[in-house]
Amino acid sequence: MNKDFMRAIDELEKEKGIPKEVVIEAIETALLSGYKKNYGKSGSVKVEIDPETGDYNIYSEKTVVGEIEDEGMEIDLQRAKELDKKFEIGDVVKVQVKPKEDFGRIAAQTSRQVILQKIREAERENIYEEFHGRESEIVTGTIQRISKNNIFVNLGKIEGILTESEQIPGEIYRQGDRIKSVILEVKNTSKGANITLSRTHPSFVKRLFELEVPEIYDGVIDIISISREAGSRTKISVVSNDANVDPVGSCVGNKGTRVKSVVDEINNEKIDIIVYDKDPAKYISNSLSPATPTKVEVNEKSKSALVIVPDYQLSLAIGKEGQNARLAAKLTGWKIDIKSETQYASIKR
Repeated sequence: MNKDFMRAIDELEKEKGIPKEVVIEAIETALLSGYKKNYGKSGSVKVEIDPETGDYNIYSEKTVVGEIEDEGMEIDLQRAKELDKKFEIGDVVKVQVKPKEDFGRIAAQTSRQVILQKIREAERENIYEEFHGRESEIVTGTIQRISKNNIFVNLGKIEGILTESEQIPGEIYRQGDRIKSVILEVKNTSKGANITLSRTHPSFVKRLFELEVPEIYDGVIDIISISREAGSRTKISVVSNDANVDPVGSCVGNKGTRVKSVVDEINNEKIDIIVYDKDPAKYISNSLSPATPTKVEVNEKSKSALVIVPDYQLSLAIGKEGQNARLAAKLTGWKIDIKSETQYASIKR
């Protein structure tokens, strides 16, 4: 090794972001592996590389003793004194080892894979650190391939996986398509970072609204809660921190352009935008949109509510297969029981 080699390591650090120390440590490990493979494993051997010149030295660490029992691990006091008069029994001496002339060639052949492996490990760790902590963040990538109903998305430095359960029902995916999704989970595995993506998670809708509605991004409007049955319907509750800003109108946009952009991205899924209210009765009433309840009785202790709607709106309030009521309950966190006015009147008799 020489200064040109060390300059190459410096370039590797700049281009791939791998610390110089990591590469040098990998080379030291490789040289040590090559030495032990070709010249035996006895004794405690260390390899040290000068980070400036690239020169390397191999040392055998030996303990100073009065009488040698293991030549690989020990050195007698007289020999140690010849190296440095300060050595005493019990000290550890670094004795330089002179490998055979062909060691450079042998070590290069033996260590090449070790070095490459260390570099790959460092690259994988860098990628993991880049994505770690970015859960729920929206990313855009290109569909690289589709295998066993799983979609592999090219995110630049790494592929993310969109499993079948995280795909919006009814969507058609094609290789080469650009696609948005949120990072659901980032794991560090022996093979590197494993990134799971989602288009069905409620946070995907939240991030899309943040992109389309500046008032949400700026904090003028807050998203309180989202309940979603991907591919079918989503309810989102919002509140304005400015009395002059209409939270629903801002989310819908001029002629519905903002909400349409979100709907288009999630395969025409229906979206109900609800005004949040601190009064549970009003919030629950709003959550059952498009139905308009005439009365809401709440039980704070059990966090349950009895909702009364006009007879002709009972099926609307409940929704197809109970979806509207189910999403409203998820949105508010309250157990909701819906009755028509006729049913309620019969209960009160």
